[in-house]
Amino acid sequence: MEISNAHQNINITPELQARMDELLSHYPADKRKSALLPILHDVQDAHDNWLSIPLQDKVAEIIGIKPIEVYEVVSFYTMYNQKPIGKFMFEFCRTSCCAVRGTEDLMEYTCSKLGVKEGEVTPDGMFQVVGVECLGACGYAPMMQLGDYYKEHLTKDKIDTIIEECRAGKVDLHKQAITE
Repeated sequence: MEISNAHQNINITPELQARMDELLSHYPADKRKSALLPILHDVQDAHDNWLSIPLQDKVAEIIGIKPIEVYEVVSFYTMYNQKPIGKFMFEFCRTSCCAVRGTEDLMEYTCSKLGVKEGEVTPDGMFQVVGVECLGACGYAPMMQLGDYYKEHLTKDKIDTIIEECRAGKVDLHKQAITE
């Protein structure tokens, strides 16, 4: 499991606690762990899109499970971030259909345009480019995920537009965000 040395303030707001309580209410008391994935999504969204070890421990405490049970999930799924990331993470699908349609070239182009290597965060903390496994949108290749949204049939021009919109503050990353 990758461990970050970055400090993260844990802030379980009343709104976030209410959302977690609502998610937990969907399951019998002895099956509370079933709410782990959606709770991790909401907690990550409310904490700069990453989950530190102390924050994972807090989630375990709230759900009433062992911390290792949270660590196992967070380290398995790529949708959970274990270290600080760029505000706008461009997650390029790099499996078959997208690869055949040029996703690697688009990733290289995006990295070059932003002045970073794959996985690095831009110095201003705004952007990060990563390759991920299949996002299940093969008919829209090449594509990437940006927050909760898919960006499909990508071209260099579309990448340029997406970067400009991000810089201008015109991109909403979440369909339904928890506000602090």
